[in-house]
Formats: sequence, C-alpha cells, structure tokens
Amino acid sequence: MRLTQGTFSFLPDLTDEQIKKQIEYAISKNWAVSIEYTEDPHPRNAYWELWGLPLFDIKDAASIMFEVSACRKAHPNFYAKINAFDNTRGIESCCLSFLVNRPASEPGFVLVRTEGPGRNQAYGIHSYATEKPEGSRY
Repeated sequence: MRLTQGTFSFLPDLTDEQIKKQIEYAISKNWAVSIEYTEDPHPRNAYWELWGLPLFDIKDAASIMFEVSACRKAHPNFYAKINAFDNTRGIESCCLSFLVNRPASEPGFVLVRTEGPGRNQAYGIHSYATEKPEGSRY
C-alpha cells in the first residue's frame, strides 16, 4: 500500500531536483517552509514532529534541501514532508504540503467496523504500524 497524503501523492515520488523546484516556488511566493516527520501517518494525525525550527525568510532552496537530507538521514524509515505557509492574511495558512520521504515498506491501514446502539455501524481506520512499539514501527 502506498500512502497518499498531500500534494503530488498520487504521482511517483519526487526527485530531489523536483523537490528543490517546489521549494523555490514556495520561496518565490514568500511562504515559510517547515519540515515534519512521523512514523504514524494516520490521516487524523495532524501533529507530526517538527524537524528543527520553521524556516522563515530563507531565500536559498539549497539550505532547505540540506535540512531535508538531514531529516532523511536521521529518520530513514519515517515519513517526512515539507509544508509551506502563507501569512499574507495575518494567519499561517498551509498552501503546500508534500511527502519527501517514506519508509521502504508501508504496511497500510485496516478498515475497522463496530456495531453501535440500534445496530448502527461505525467505521474507522487503524494503522498496522501502530501495533508495534514506537521507534520500531517500520
């Protein structure tokens, strides 16, 4: 199974050159860039770990690519993504988000069905990865 979250998620993984082009686009729009990573990519897990500090006022895509490489090296079996935020309206609004790293094996999710009052069916998803202890999921 291949996780599909964020922009470009249905395309093949972006090359480093393509990632750099997207970063250059975000910089040209004066968007702040951040790098996040997680080992639990559940769709409702909106709080990934922040890699370093948000990269405000960075005008060089190479320095952001350096941080992407450092994150990949430190967490090779985690998901990592780049987020770009626009603050022109006085709030940080996410304008761009895409994966830049994924584990070699993606175990995926299972659909869980439970029966509630009145025989109502409730559905949810459960990540296979969370069945293992944190730090050893992939």
